[in-house]
Amino acid sequence: MTPVCKLPSLPGGRLPDTKSVASGGGSSRITGTLFGYRKGRVSFSIQDNPRTLPTLVVELAMQTLVLQKELSAGMLRIALECEKSPEKEKMNLLHEPVWTMFCNGKKNGYGVKREATEEDLHVMEVLKAVSMGAGVLPPRSEEEGVDGEMAYMRAHFERVVGSKDSESLYMLSPDGHNGPDLSIFFVRI
Repeated sequence: MTPVCKLPSLPGGRLPDTKSVASGGGSSRITGTLFGYRKGRVSFSIQDNPRTLPTLVVELAMQTLVLQKELSAGMLRIALECEKSPEKEKMNLLHEPVWTMFCNGKKNGYGVKREATEEDLHVMEVLKAVSMGAGVLPPRSEEEGVDGEMAYMRAHFERVVGSKDSESLYMLSPDGHNGPDLSIFFVRI
């Protein structure tokens, strides 16, 4: 079964106000984008809304084809864990440089925070009019062929801050129940 993502129609044609990822406590709504080349690793970007610069980019220890396979099963849980230490007490959880990554309970490798590259910013620019959806961006040049295609999935996520050591992102479906179920957890243990 293929995941179904429908573009929502928003009242008045405007996006609702969102809170910044940097704001503390409670929950807020952010935009999350999973993207990657056909034979490459998946990156995950967090933005306040589809038209802002990414506040976080994490390269995940997962190939794009594996992500698509996991999503087609209908439920995907990604846990990114890092260790607590005295020198990290004051560090914001999302500023951690490296996390151990688990996908549906199985250790996959490591997620690495990185600065947004020119290519990441190009993807965000191309997708800035997309608030929710999934698809494939064509290669930037004909020489790249199908290997240059970039798969993406963009959605609104409810961001829940449990404590300074735990944050959860729950993908929001525009119609309530259709499409894959995706959650991403950041935990310092």
